Amino acid sequence: MDATSYSLLRAIDSPNDLRRLSPSMLESVAAELRRYLIDTVCQKGGHFAAGLGAVELAVALHYVYQTPHDRLLWDVGHQAYPHKVLTGRRERLAGIKHKDGLAPFPARHESEYDAFGVGHSSTSLSAAFGMAIAAARTATPRRIVAVIGDGAMSAGMAFEALNHIGSMNLDILVVLNDNDMSISEATGAFSNYLARLLSGKCYAKFRERGMRMLRSMSPALALARGSEAFVREIVRPGTLFDDMGLDRSH
Repeated sequence: MDATSYSLLRAIDSPNDLRRLSPSMLESVAAELRRYLIDTVCQKGGHFAAGLGAVELAVALHYVYQTPHDRLLWDVGHQAYPHKVLTGRRERLAGIKHKDGLAPFPARHESEYDAFGVGHSSTSLSAAFGMAIAAARTATPRRIVAVIGDGAMSAGMAFEALNHIGSMNLDILVVLNDNDMSISEATGAFSNYLARLLSGKCYAKFRERGMRMLRSMSPALALARGSEAFVREIVRPGTLFDDMGLDRSH
């Protein structure tokens, strides 16, 4: 790693190192992280776009939440490349998908920060639900976060989990990272539903409310404004999710 090009990133070997930085430095960390992903993955191969679309999310969530005590789940796991870099696997990223190299998905044997091993998609919400129930029953002060893409959200397993999550008062944050892609262009009724929300009058009506929420957040969460997917999730009215009992106030 070039010390001059990545002066901040090379000093981050865990989220604890990240959390020692001032909030004003996080935008620079995200810029270095995105550049590092491009420099590394374009030479060695791997899943490219999904990770680039989750850089600000990874930085903000690891900064705000006390991982690995708080559980952070990535679904689809292709989004987890920035997460791997921030959790002590920076220098090993060049070996991803190679023999004896990093797995292209979160893998529990690799790191305590990989809270749940995944293959492809749609398992994060049911896993988060189980972890939240376990924390509640053991009175463990633990927060659970699941980041799920719009393609993964279209699976039946994800909706089954939402059905249960919405019926119980559990400390779970679900971030819908809507980038309009899965392996290829997203299709189907759920994709069309998200598109209608973004293009309709409801989006314009709620956009200003969402921006007011962002302005009231801590600087760390405000960093995620750099991710269009995060902004759209915050401001989108999301009536389907409201009707399923998911509180969008925070």
